[in-house]
Amino acid sequence: MRKRIAGIAAGGAGLAAGIAAAAYPMLWRQQCMTWGATADEAASKMPGDDLLPNPDMLSTRAITIGAPPAVIWPWLVQMGSGRAGAYTYDWAENLFGLNMHSADSILPQFQDLEVGDVLPVGSAGPRMRVEILDPGAAFVLWSEDGNWVWAFALHAEGDRTRLVSRNRIATRAASLAARSFSRLVMEPVSLIMERKMLLGIKERAERFATVGAG
Repeated sequence: MRKRIAGIAAGGAGLAAGIAAAAYPMLWRQQCMTWGATADEAASKMPGDDLLPNPDMLSTRAITIGAPPAVIWPWLVQMGSGRAGAYTYDWAENLFGLNMHSADSILPQFQDLEVGDVLPVGSAGPRMRVEILDPGAAFVLWSEDGNWVWAFALHAEGDRTRLVSRNRIATRAASLAARSFSRLVMEPVSLIMERKMLLGIKERAERFATVGAG
């Protein structure tokens, strides 16, 4: 009897997973890939788009921060493995050996970033080259294998700023199974991590803007 119940439960779980996988592209992939972004932001051209014009995966996520671009910029350029972290869930990042330790302060030793600098993502991850660096406006990283472009844009709106993050990723060289895993698992996971990152930048920048105003 117990084996039968366990079999029914496993079958039900498998069916639920199958339904969720089938529904994801139609029902909520768009929301997953454009969290926080307006329709105009998702459709607009950003710095770095031309580096990978036809990605297999494209996400545009955004957040409003109650601080000017100049206050947000230092938090962006110090991000990275072995640097200021990614303001996400460090414990999850470090399960994969990414050496992320999210800083709660601006670290002067990581502020002198230049175009051409290479930032590794852990010891075995992709190496990201600084491709565009426009202080207070745009920050673009491009993986050395050419398959990933990560761009940030800052748009001032009065005393607030829209921070837009765009990822362009090519997966054509991957197997069908790997591409399916990327779409059904990694895309939702990327939302969880990137949402935490954007909220982390927002909390830190607004806190420092308030201290500065005081």
